[in-house]
Amino acid sequence: MENEDLTPILQRLIVESSLPLRPVETVFAPDSTGFSTSRFVRWYDEKYGAERSGRAWVKAHAICGVKTNVVTAVEIHDPNAGDCPQFKPLVEKTAENFDVREVPADKAYLSRDNLELLDGMGGAAFVPFKSNSLPGEPESVWGRMFHYFQYRRDDFLKHYHQRSNIESTFSMLKAKFRDHVRSKTDTAMKNEVLCKFLCHNICCVHQSHIELGIEPVFWQNETPAEEDDAPCILSMRQPG
Repeated sequence: MENEDLTPILQRLIVESSLPLRPVETVFAPDSTGFSTSRFVRWYDEKYGAERSGRAWVKAHAICGVKTNVVTAVEIHDPNAGDCPQFKPLVEKTAENFDVREVPADKAYLSRDNLELLDGMGGAAFVPFKSNSLPGEPESVWGRMFHYFQYRRDDFLKHYHQRSNIESTFSMLKAKFRDHVRSKTDTAMKNEVLCKFLCHNICCVHQSHIELGIEPVFWQNETPAEEDDAPCILSMRQPG
């Protein structure tokens, strides 16, 4: 788990494990969640002028399909990293394999760039506007969504409330695989969290196979294995 080379492999496996549900999912919801650790940290609180301590934690940014709760991409960065900058990499990674038509997200993801990103993909991001948000240019994506939010609020919220499925996804994952990690180092903690998401995806595919009658196909060997340019799905060799 402390091997950094394992991290991109796990992230790729999370993507691969979501692909059997590609015909089903077109609406995706992003959010972030934390996993507690057994490692404690100390810091100086300037507001109260005292030293404080608490558990370190791992913050995972994920995006899931709202029908099956399958996770299509995961990003793990600094525990204090903001949600808004992770919108683009999560959506773009999802769009590589899925038809992204809608992305409902909470106010933390509100930005012109995020709205324009979905519009450029032919979809729409349903992110509620803040109380101090301005209308903007009427012909812009921001302006159109702002007026949609203001004057067709009920219809807007029908799309937006689909984002509650990401909360259900986190609840499902933590109920099965716990909300904490046992690893001690940063790399091992990150890989352990990624393993939780991978296991969650396998459960979602299995459940969808039963409920929706989907026959999951993970990999198809279209290229002979002996060719040098054949893709390597999972290599566990140690470097060197």
